[in-house]
Amino acid sequence: MVAIDEKEEALGRLGENWDGGFVVGHGMDTSVLRRAGVEDANAVIVSTDGDNTNIVVGQVVQKRFGVDCVVVRLLDPARAEFYSGQGMRVVCPTSTAIGGLEEAVRSCVIPVPARTT
Repeated sequence: MVAIDEKEEALGRLGENWDGGFVVGHGMDTSVLRRAGVEDANAVIVSTDGDNTNIVVGQVVQKRFGVDCVVVRLLDPARAEFYSGQGMRVVCPTSTAIGGLEEAVRSCVIPVPARTT
């Protein structure tokens, strides 16, 4: 496993149990992807702060480097649905959170019995 980030300090966020590699740079830079070993990767996760960046990097990794398993994190549910429909593997934490919140509310709402007159 190799993580890519523009800031070396990000390595600390991976936790003390991180036993993978780390490359400083931007994932849109193909030379950075190569240094991270994308050409030999079985799978790639693309999870930056920006949906547009994630989409572009995911497509580059998939099409240019031929990685079959590319998982992209998208925060916008509409984009997630669109790109998922285009065959991209997408994880949308926003949709997951909304579903979880709805389920939590449904589980704690007590139905009010109907009135009889």
